[in-house]
Amino acid sequence: MYQTEQLESELNTMIQQGEILPAFEKFYAENVVMQENSEPPVPGKAANRDREKTFVDSVQAVHGIKLVRSAANGDVAFGEWLFDVTFKGGGRVKMEQVSVRQWRDGKVVSERFYYNKG
Repeated sequence: MYQTEQLESELNTMIQQGEILPAFEKFYAENVVMQENSEPPVPGKAANRDREKTFVDSVQAVHGIKLVRSAANGDVAFGEWLFDVTFKGGGRVKMEQVSVRQWRDGKVVSERFYYNKG
């Protein structure tokens, strides 16, 4: 049986170390559905890989990625994040977001991000 807390900890550690794309490959299911706020959900690992890669490629410098707090209950996990990044062609941005992940068979099958678009 997969332990959500352990998987969540491993995934979050990789993200904090800036290993966003390797973490995505390791922990996300082929049928994952991801959603930003109230935007339409994006189904499939390939489409979401492209979205993650676009985000990573848009970052010029990472000044900090911090998991403020997290919790897991059953196969659902929550994380409150602070990102401090400088975007290419843009300025330095400090972002706060909450992620909600649904796990199944050791993989993330659903993730939704909540944040203020400013």
